[in-house]
Amino acid sequence: MQIIPVGEAGKPRNQFPPVYVGDTLIHEDDIAREMQHHPAEELAEAWHEAAKSLVIRELLLQQASRLNLDNIEDEEDRIARVLELELNVPDPEEQDCERFYAANPGRFCSPTIMAVSHILLAAAPDDIEERMRQEEAGRQLLTALLDGRSQFNQLAKQYSACESRHQGGSLGQISKGQTVEEFERPVLSLTEGLNPELIETRYGWHIVRVDQRIDGEQLPYEHVKPQIRQYLSESVTRRAFRQYLQVLAVETGIEGVDLELPDSPLMQ
Repeated sequence: MQIIPVGEAGKPRNQFPPVYVGDTLIHEDDIAREMQHHPAEELAEAWHEAAKSLVIRELLLQQASRLNLDNIEDEEDRIARVLELELNVPDPEEQDCERFYAANPGRFCSPTIMAVSHILLAAAPDDIEERMRQEEAGRQLLTALLDGRSQFNQLAKQYSACESRHQGGSLGQISKGQTVEEFERPVLSLTEGLNPELIETRYGWHIVRVDQRIDGEQLPYEHVKPQIRQYLSESVTRRAFRQYLQVLAVETGIEGVDLELPDSPLMQ
């Protein structure tokens, strides 16, 4: 990640346009301090995100003043009160929840569970020669297994670089999110039995056998309804918040920064 150059006063050396919310100037020093919360590859991107966050905060604080909420001492509480008063977010209807459930069946399934064994032929990611050598060795071992000339647990004990070799290569039961992505993605698509192809990961090459596969099942609607209701409510709230800020920005006037509003509040 790029280190942001700063000047003697602790501000970025690069010059950016002054930022105003109405008649209020967002000071460069404040933007510079805020940039630590918005790491980015480019200085301009970090500055822009920091400035945008402070602009949104200032918009809400100015609205708090218009709503006569300055008697609330804590700024965070003041902003929360503004949103409580100004955002009218309806609760999701039952038919909306049912429609979302019907349109997204894959999101509401119990996880697929698999009992998997493997033989790891280890090679460092940057050792091309060793990876080629281990790939060839893996193909020879896989051929011996497919031909029935060798037993999986014996080869695992003899050749595998994984501690699972002491259990005949068994990794036990695994499900989504329990292993590295480059291993998980192909393995979770396999059927029971010995995989006829090697699987490559950052650790090297794997010979994989699926000992058992229990596919996930569709969860009943009543079981996931609270989850759906919360998701839809949060989605509507994000959309309402974004639209509310757009109205405030137009009414107040913003200079020096593009107030691009993503799908989530920029409250930090």
